Amino acid sequence: MELKQMRYFVALAEELNFGRAADRLHITQPPLTRNIKALEDELGTALFVRTTKGAELTDAGRALLAEVPNILALSSRASEQAQLAGQGLIGRLDVGIFSSGVLNVIPRLLADFHTQRPTVKIGLHNMSKAEQIAALRDRRITIGFNRLVPQEPDIAVDWVQREDFLVALYDSHPLVERKYITLKDLDDEPMILYPNAPVHGLAQEVATAFRTEGYTLRVEQEVEDVVTCIALVASRFGLCITTESAANLRLPGVVYKRLKSPILKQIELSCLYRMEDSSPVLLSFLELIRQARSKRISVNY
Repeated sequence: MELKQMRYFVALAEELNFGRAADRLHITQPPLTRNIKALEDELGTALFVRTTKGAELTDAGRALLAEVPNILALSSRASEQAQLAGQGLIGRLDVGIFSSGVLNVIPRLLADFHTQRPTVKIGLHNMSKAEQIAALRDRRITIGFNRLVPQEPDIAVDWVQREDFLVALYDSHPLVERKYITLKDLDDEPMILYPNAPVHGLAQEVATAFRTEGYTLRVEQEVEDVVTCIALVASRFGLCITTESAANLRLPGVVYKRLKSPILKQIELSCLYRMEDSSPVLLSFLELIRQARSKRISVNY
């Protein structure tokens, strides 16, 4: 039973007149008659009784009419869903995030994407850099956000935003009077580093900068995330080098100053995704990221 035959059947069943049904379908009567006859032959029963005024449904015809509209509606919905999925208007976007990444641009990007495509379901997953790469390969997430992402043969990496470095100090520290802070100012100061992870990250960048500029990095604490780090600064355990987005953590007693260093100038926030992934939802989100990046560039210049 073909969809075309079902549509012809419904038109005739509702009009009960071959001429009116043909007009409704924008066809002539002969193809309508042929398709109804073919449908009756396939089912092995008559669906209509021909009368001088047109046609009447048989019991078999009435039974079929009770089901066919539902089939046509399901077919139409399946077609619409396929088209929407092909346009990236429905589906799912699973996003790997990390602690300080949710303090600035990522929530804005997700909010804009949700506004543009409200029927796409968004799932958020708090993951380390290594976990994001593994999750991409296992197809547990669609895209990840992180910094200092290592090169991988099957993972594409694109930059989202560049941020300046800041120093977080507790408000009674003598350095809060400075307009900016240098690594020389931080020589042998108790420092809190994050993230405490085996892969290369911000902590390793800070350590390299101290070593390169010839100053002593005195590590007081190593923690896993920026929230814990800034909380320890507020508790006067030490100072920390962080990124601009961390300044959105307005904890009482914490002051942020710009870092001036020839080594630690800016750090990129990147997105990472599978190279072979061509899903419309991902491509739509990547386009949004590029548009947002272009706007920031135009504002800065």
